[in-house]
Amino acid sequence: MPDILERKAVISGAGQSDIGRRLMRDGLDLTLDACIAAIDDAGLTRDDIDGICTYPGPMDVPPGFSGAGATQVQDALRLNLNWHTGGLEMPGQLGSVINACAAVAAGYANHVLCFRSVFEGSAQARAGGGRAGVTSGGGGGGFRAGGFMQWTLPFGAPSAANWIGMMAQRHFHEFGTTREQLAQIALNARKNAEVNPNAIYREPMSMEDYFAARMITTPFCLYDCDVPADGANAVIVSRADSAPDLRKPPLHVEAIGSALRGRPSWDQWDDLTTMAARDAASMMWSRTDLEPSDVEVAELYDGFSFITVCWLEELGFCGKGEGGPFIEGGQRIARDGQLPLNTNGGQLSAGRMHGYGLLHECCVQLWGEAGERQVQRDGGRPPRVGVAGNGGGPIAGCMLLTTD
Repeated sequence: MPDILERKAVISGAGQSDIGRRLMRDGLDLTLDACIAAIDDAGLTRDDIDGICTYPGPMDVPPGFSGAGATQVQDALRLNLNWHTGGLEMPGQLGSVINACAAVAAGYANHVLCFRSVFEGSAQARAGGGRAGVTSGGGGGGFRAGGFMQWTLPFGAPSAANWIGMMAQRHFHEFGTTREQLAQIALNARKNAEVNPNAIYREPMSMEDYFAARMITTPFCLYDCDVPADGANAVIVSRADSAPDLRKPPLHVEAIGSALRGRPSWDQWDDLTTMAARDAASMMWSRTDLEPSDVEVAELYDGFSFITVCWLEELGFCGKGEGGPFIEGGQRIARDGQLPLNTNGGQLSAGRMHGYGLLHECCVQLWGEAGERQVQRDGGRPPRVGVAGNGGGPIAGCMLLTTD
């Protein structure tokens, strides 16, 4: 196996701002709360931070999709940087953390602040309703779509819900997956959110509640779709040899996955029962001697419930097309099950933190800091190996983290 350069990087700290449905706070304000918390968690000071990275950078459209850009945070925290970047065309939201691992391994920086912030819940309220992240072409006839949207809008498909729903339908058709099985992703998320004080939706949810919810786009109902929210998450990526200077034992980056080998298209992917998770997962496992059976906690993207099923299959926790039977009944993916999944409630109940919230949860689980929702393995210990995966459609990135 070649030299695995990401192993020169560790995650030394993690921070999170307040999370809420509609906090009506400035996006930069939330971002700074998470960043300062992560720096303090690592036992560092602002003077130690010499790198910064974010996804997607400053964006005004769709409203609330980005709380702050790298240069805004640098200026607010008065950081002196050797390396910085931010942008949209990455292997998913965790691409920024993967970039930071590469920068640390290359010696460009010693401690890189990585963050992701959103205020889609407040943006939605200010816009008078409607999901902030959905693009539409209504109003006055003056709108002309370009790029991918020019082919989807005429068919009434303005949202990733429509595009991912198409993939889920194909999976249902080829493998016999059912809505009862898919519901377990949402039910498991809600059960975990019940014991997460920062989650958006904490009320118990039954299978009857799930089926009583309105349909959004076949086969997804309301509870298959993530919850627009406000909040920020941050992690510090540090040099592995800086461990003695840190506040607590860092988490080791065992392997990353960032490959994109299929066509970069939502609707022209070569196999519409899967997504770019296939390529990212394949790359990650090629860079480690660990196996899926070694993973003790999984935090996998659930922008829509079927994305999580796809990640479970492509990461090898079950066979191709076997995601439905694997999650059926919910026992395997429960906090005390074979593969504890989305232990903070995921994006379906804890709130849409766009991948970074799942990475934050993976970190606090491995550190044993998750409180009432803490996963306990043999002898009551915290997990030792965790995986975080983010992105749907032609976007995907994943990381394998260990405590050893």
